[in-house]
Amino acid sequence: MGMPRKLKGFNLFQNGENFVGQVAEVTLPKLTRKMEDYQGGGMSGPIKIDFGQEGIQLEWTCGGFMRAVLAQYGITKHDGVLLRFAGGYQSEDSTGVDSIEIVIKGRHMEIDPGTAKTKEDTAFKVTTVASYYKLTINGEDVIEIDFINMVEKINGNDLLAALRTAIGL
Repeated sequence: MGMPRKLKGFNLFQNGENFVGQVAEVTLPKLTRKMEDYQGGGMSGPIKIDFGQEGIQLEWTCGGFMRAVLAQYGITKHDGVLLRFAGGYQSEDSTGVDSIEIVIKGRHMEIDPGTAKTKEDTAFKVTTVASYYKLTINGEDVIEIDFINMVEKINGNDLLAALRTAIGL
């Protein structure tokens, strides 16, 4: 019987800048498929039709004001901000550590500097929306989603390759 792998440490990088000690929390991107019910004649119930990936975003909380983040606000390129989450996960029945990396390219949709109160926590929250997402576990690519180039690779299998060919891409 195995124990679950738990996050033992993490770091966040923005455009290669190391934010060690500055980021208190990261809400990792939720992956959600856009699906709608379909029930045609002769079907006894609906099935979900998969219309692809929903939008992807990463939310993170900094310990205080961060000029480097503010400088990226309003960037016009869809992939102008590169964020890399690096996490070390370990189970209590192993000495090994799994390296989990999530890379997103996007831009900051919201920066919430919170409240200003002397001698109180100065949490600084950021929501970054992505046009690109990649999950790597121990150096192996597991999921890669590239909205602009119409790529969805899961375990090396490109789910959209045939569709790209069908529409001449």
